[in-house]
Amino acid sequence: MVKEYDLSTTYEKSQGKETATYNEVIRFYAELDDAFSSVSFIEYGETDSGKPLHLVIFNPDAEFDPEYFPEEKQVLLINNGIHPGESDGIDATMLLFRDLAQDSIPIPKNTIIATIPVYNIGGALNRNTSTRTNQNGPASYGFRGNARNYDLNRDFVKADTKNTKAFYKIFQALDPDVFIDNHVSNGADYEYTLTHLLTQHNKLNGELGNYLHQEFMPALEDSLANKNWPITPYVNVFNESPEVGFAQFNDSSRYSTGYATMFNSLGMMLETHMLKPYAQRVEGTYEFMKTTISIIDKNSTKILKARANNKTQFAAAKEYFLNYEIDSSKTSTLQFKGYQDTLVKSEVTGLDRLQYNRNKPYTKEVTYYNYFQPKDTVNVPKAYVIPQGWWQVIDLLKANHIEMQRLEKDTIFNVEAYKITDYKTRQNAYEGHYQHYDTKVEAYTEKVRFRAGDFVVSTQQEGIRYLLETLEPIANDSFFNWNFFDTVLQQKEHFSPYVFEDKALQILSTDSILKRNFDSIKKADRNFSKNWYSQLDWIHKHSEHYEKSHLRYPIFRMLN
Repeated sequence: MVKEYDLSTTYEKSQGKETATYNEVIRFYAELDDAFSSVSFIEYGETDSGKPLHLVIFNPDAEFDPEYFPEEKQVLLINNGIHPGESDGIDATMLLFRDLAQDSIPIPKNTIIATIPVYNIGGALNRNTSTRTNQNGPASYGFRGNARNYDLNRDFVKADTKNTKAFYKIFQALDPDVFIDNHVSNGADYEYTLTHLLTQHNKLNGELGNYLHQEFMPALEDSLANKNWPITPYVNVFNESPEVGFAQFNDSSRYSTGYATMFNSLGMMLETHMLKPYAQRVEGTYEFMKTTISIIDKNSTKILKARANNKTQFAAAKEYFLNYEIDSSKTSTLQFKGYQDTLVKSEVTGLDRLQYNRNKPYTKEVTYYNYFQPKDTVNVPKAYVIPQGWWQVIDLLKANHIEMQRLEKDTIFNVEAYKITDYKTRQNAYEGHYQHYDTKVEAYTEKVRFRAGDFVVSTQQEGIRYLLETLEPIANDSFFNWNFFDTVLQQKEHFSPYVFEDKALQILSTDSILKRNFDSIKKADRNFSKNWYSQLDWIHKHSEHYEKSHLRYPIFRMLN
């Protein structure tokens, strides 16, 4: 007897008013796997919730091991429920995979499609009806924070959560050519249901960045407009009118699409508009994914070639650009469909508030700042040398398939080291950290003895961008800025002033250059000349007694 499956979804049964619970999602995909040979439902590592992360793969050829995917096939990875209150993608992707399996929509010829059904499982289990304060449905939904209250879309570099480590396994196994992360927006009001947040094309760089900006984006916008689903870039303004113009979102490495960029994947985030009815948002998400699949499938050869060229370009790079900022000398103009807005007196505060009038739609030219330029440039080293004691960093590199070699014996290398000369620190907690920013370093060369078991990490590998974005301390989302090396910021050994007085005198008497510099500073700096401890501390820091590890970045660069 053939088993029959009810593959209708909670979303459909509720006539577009409800989203599936986590257990309903898992049961749906398990049954889809059971019913169709083209679908595979796989467990991939644990999450903070204690439950495993899942991956679903659609492949009509019934090959589900990424190691054996044909080279001529590209891979699309769709992520859902990173913020489970933004559940549009969860329901839309269930419909998409069912329709693909049932052959009721066109089957891509050149693309294998994979999805993470619910990424933030802890948040999905924490179901409520009120935390998405401004959102128009569904009736109930999950919570933004995960089981440990992390926002997972800020965790892709620091990997504080088991979710992210499980994601690494999926992403590195699939090596997706295209990546979609489905979200719901907050912010301004406007006519669109759909907005796109594509990876910043200057940062993606090379042939791949050009394809995304010059070919994919226009094709996506035109195709959806022809289907009566107009789409605009993500409206990156909140308490002001979109008419003033707005900038493309700068998706740094902490975000999912920024993480994808480090591995030369085309990243795109869909942001449906929170104020539109839930059914409209889910249907729009479905159309966005279906349209994207159609475009990338027709251009698979071009995408694969562009991605390969990007990898080759960066593998041979002598310089690398960091910390992209808006280039206001270049702009684009949007024919933006908005609503007339005005400032009125608030009945709550008595002060001005922004109010949109949906009875007065408009189409106006709006300036869009979507060109960026790097603020910083670093020379690419031949390799990094990482002492084995920094195992947390080493483990993350390994999880991201970074190749490295262990030293078989103690070895002295002539390396470039960094001294941390300045940095600022957030005053409030941010995703479990007091993050650093505006970090500055001073480079110098020295001979350093490394121990057997320390790691040499060549930059001549596919993960070069990941290495540079995480190991260069000035990078916005570097491991240094995420507090991985804060122990070197604290001086461990100090001096007793009454004892060091005699040593300080001896040091100055045997080093005439140091004495001359000391006297010069005392003469030029009145505060220094009146502070006995600052003077002794200065002498200590210029003596052999001062620990080398203080403010010395503990990862070293091999230049040749």
